[in-house]
Amino acid sequence: MGVKERRIRERESLRQEILDAARELFIEEGYESVSMRRIAEKIEYSPTTIYLYFQDKAELLNNICAETFEKLIARLERSRARFRDPLERMREGLREYVEFGLQNPQHYRVTFMVSHPQASDQYNEAQAAGFRAYEHLRQSVVECIRAGKFHNVDVDTASQSLWAGVHGVTSLLIANNKFPFVERNKLVNMVVDTLMKGHEA
Repeated sequence: MGVKERRIRERESLRQEILDAARELFIEEGYESVSMRRIAEKIEYSPTTIYLYFQDKAELLNNICAETFEKLIARLERSRARFRDPLERMREGLREYVEFGLQNPQHYRVTFMVSHPQASDQYNEAQAAGFRAYEHLRQSVVECIRAGKFHNVDVDTASQSLWAGVHGVTSLLIANNKFPFVERNKLVNMVVDTLMKGHEA
């Protein structure tokens, strides 16, 4: 590996370290309470170093959320490719969403469970990625309606009700790990099946 390649790798490694530290602090202390100096202290670098990578805290949050959505999108795309039947594709996509959150709880917490500031036009990468993730769900609803598998209802209302349901079980399982939930897969499958039955024709 040449000097240039090594420096690029080192920069990427430090950039990821900053993102990981910020994500952890946003969860532990809340976005509003965390300063760039506090993030620098956690990784034992000067605040100046962080500003070489991110202009401000909002840009950091934007990058964290965009990273989460890109990972979720990749997972949903792999899931879609495995199924031809729209109903099975939808069902598996909802399960994959929950599994993604449970396997990436810190990413999920910051993106979906931590209070965010008002979005700025300056940082719209995460918002754009979020809409692309939502479009996966919306397209699955459209396909189910066209195939006669779902009631012919408003697509966005159906999509958002499905999202609300899987987000609910995901966030509960992440935030309430001391509650005596039934076996996880049994609970997730019941939630998904109940949501699906509410829309099936």
